[in-house]
Amino acid sequence: MTGGTCLEGHFLIAMPNIGDPRFERAVIYMCAHTGQGAMGLIINHRARGLDFATLLEQLGILSGEEQIRLPETLRAKPVLIGGPVEPARGFVLHSADYHLPDGTLNVTGSIALTATMDILQAMAAGTGPRQALLALGYAGWSAGQLEAELAANGWLTCEADEDILFDTPMEERYEKALARLGIGLGNFSPGAGHA
Repeated sequence: MTGGTCLEGHFLIAMPNIGDPRFERAVIYMCAHTGQGAMGLIINHRARGLDFATLLEQLGILSGEEQIRLPETLRAKPVLIGGPVEPARGFVLHSADYHLPDGTLNVTGSIALTATMDILQAMAAGTGPRQALLALGYAGWSAGQLEAELAANGWLTCEADEDILFDTPMEERYEKALARLGIGLGNFSPGAGHA
């Protein structure tokens, strides 16, 4: 943790010079941050050609005919690339109005994380959380790794904003997260030493 600062419930915002294409222009919602390491989900990288309805069909939760009964907003909900670790594993970052006693991690008082099939079935049945993001894979750091990346100016941090998390179009989340810090993309000069 950065000088004792826990980043759970915060955004990590990739600096333009991050140097890793998997994290280019990434906004990561931090779900866990302890002395043993950290875990978060990229909230603005879309998995190409995959939406909620297609995922449910691939997992055998809904047939193609049953997909028609899903509300359009849910059927077309995008699936995110949450990060490079365990890319076949699914995670749902959601409002805390949904909770499984043995499957939900409360990140903050209003945001939780669930990684079981039960939440997908609940969402398909209309009994899931009020707000949710679906992601495949996650971003993970071993003990001290994230702190080193922060010290090397690879990331900016700010308190997470639920409007950015759930209500902002995916392609606008990077700029909106920067704006929370009072920074625009124009603040980053393309070359060192140029005004």
